[in-house]
Amino acid sequence: MVVLSPLLLLSSLLAYPVLGTKTTLDPYTHRELLLNGRPQIGLWKSLLKEQKIKDEQALLLSIHDNIQRPFYTSSKPLYEAHCFPQKISHFDDTVNGTFCQRYWIDTSFYKEGGPVFLLDGGETSGQDRVPFLEKGILQILSNATGGIGIVLEHRYYGDSVPVDSFSTDDLRFLNNKEALEDSAHFIENFKPPSSILSQLSPDALHPNNTAWIYYGGSYAGARAAHMRKEYPHLVWGAIASSAVTHAQINFPQYYDPIQRYAPENCINALQHAIELIDHLLDQPEPIPRYLKGLFGLEELLSNEDFADVISGPLGYWQAKNWDPKVGSNEFYNFCDSLTAKGAGSKLGLIRISASIINYGKYIKENVVARCPRSEGKPATDIEDCFGTSQDSKFRETDLEQTWRLWIFQVCAQWGYFMPAPLEGPRIISNKLTLEYTSKICRQAFPPGKHFTVPEWPDVEEVNQRGDYEIEYDRLAFIDGDRDPWRPMTPQSDWAPRRKSSVNRPVHLIFDGVHHYDENGLEDHSKEPPRIKDVHELEINFIQEWTAQFNEQKENIN
Repeated sequence: MVVLSPLLLLSSLLAYPVLGTKTTLDPYTHRELLLNGRPQIGLWKSLLKEQKIKDEQALLLSIHDNIQRPFYTSSKPLYEAHCFPQKISHFDDTVNGTFCQRYWIDTSFYKEGGPVFLLDGGETSGQDRVPFLEKGILQILSNATGGIGIVLEHRYYGDSVPVDSFSTDDLRFLNNKEALEDSAHFIENFKPPSSILSQLSPDALHPNNTAWIYYGGSYAGARAAHMRKEYPHLVWGAIASSAVTHAQINFPQYYDPIQRYAPENCINALQHAIELIDHLLDQPEPIPRYLKGLFGLEELLSNEDFADVISGPLGYWQAKNWDPKVGSNEFYNFCDSLTAKGAGSKLGLIRISASIINYGKYIKENVVARCPRSEGKPATDIEDCFGTSQDSKFRETDLEQTWRLWIFQVCAQWGYFMPAPLEGPRIISNKLTLEYTSKICRQAFPPGKHFTVPEWPDVEEVNQRGDYEIEYDRLAFIDGDRDPWRPMTPQSDWAPRRKSSVNRPVHLIFDGVHHYDENGLEDHSKEPPRIKDVHELEINFIQEWTAQFNEQKENIN
């Protein structure tokens, strides 16, 4: 191995940032701040800047110690990323070229004639989905059927990036039509790497000869349903888990399952606290400022931004999982803090209950404390982390700004803004209006030369693909009964009731939240009974589906 001089190494790394200096947050923090409940963009951006400084310091330290920073790890990962040449656009003839769409494949269970299970990476790096090859749904189904497991990274996410920036114009190919066609193009043209399956004939895994089963959870679950309905000649069957097939602009119903299923004493305390907080925010100064001070947010200028910050812990409900190593129990820590005994206080003549004091202490210690602070500038730092008044703060478009991706999809097509309900009990402030929760679309995505984000998301583009009523033979819907996204799925209380069958399975996991069937344990016998039950159900109908494919194939031949 050639060892570069420290100066040459530094210049090389700066000249080729893609090789070693691209800064990202860890997957858990990324998901927590952007994909669970309301996105916390300011804090995400501040933590990314802090991480970038740490990365640069670590790099300089390694150079100072004359240690060459490797461009690759010496140990071989269990599953390596492969590259499929995907078109930048399938529909714009003025755009040429391809990009590398990453995928990961496991053939350890494969027996000739077995199906291919394709898991849609959805709105995150495909690397985050690789554990499902090792001990999750892909491993479970491949093991039971002699199949192949594949994780396919979604365009624009992870390293499957077809553009040079995340500007409004460069994001115009991030839409449902292009992404669905990506999957179709992949399935129809896939050839396994020769290093993995060298003995197969070139057309062995073509969908005419092998059953392809599509799996997705949440947004990717909707894509699984859409793929089965719109590409039935390529996708023999699909499992749509927590599939948000109904898109909606105004989505206060996100909080309904939390209010219904969370501990009653916690919800009662939170409802009463929010009611008093809103009353205090409506008082003249300095009452609102004193209230914010209880939460460590006295320097935060906007009452709406304050209301947004204190709603953050509700995202921990979605982050729950039956496997504590995968999910988080932080929601219950929040509830324990909120309902702990303690003394009240006063703001002027207004009595402040112990629950608000406890609420403020939790936010101060668990949310505000995460905001990176610079000496002598606490007010600026708080605004950087939690303020939303400056449009310029949301206009950075370099490829590190991965927060822009799902937000763009929300603003362009999917909606799901989460304001407070206009009536009835609530656990978030009435300062969180539809106007406030959607303003990021206008701030972050000014009109480009080639594309303009619509005034309101084009949710009809999603809903015309099937909405609540979407169904098809060999299309399964799996949901958790207390998932905050269930109101947007075909098993919503507002959707037509379905009767489960082998060809059109539906299943509601008791005490389940978000795509609870996707992960598993190395020893499946140690999974909770309700998880073992859903996995067994999936194995049974998948085995029947593959038998149907083989029977049809024999009849054709």
